[in-house]
Amino acid sequence: MQNGYVILGIIALLFLSMYGYAYFSVVVEKIKGLKNRKSDIEKEELRLQERLRKQEVINERVRRFNARKEEIHRELILLEKMKEKQRVS
Repeated sequence: MQNGYVILGIIALLFLSMYGYAYFSVVVEKIKGLKNRKSDIEKEELRLQERLRKQEVINERVRRFNARKEEIHRELILLEKMKEKQRVS
């Protein structure tokens, strides 16, 4: 009878270890999935920040370009007025 319990215990331990081994791989995959998801989120945040930084640079260039364009336009108007003034005189 004693040997029967030992054999049943060994068989139960065998099945438990097989179940644990199978479930362990599932747990490891879930952990890897979570790490990959976190990594993807961080990468996406970095891409977004980089895109925003580049957009700020572009906006600054456009602002400077428009300011220079306005300045040139004002100077051209001033030159036209001076030219008209010289024609009248």
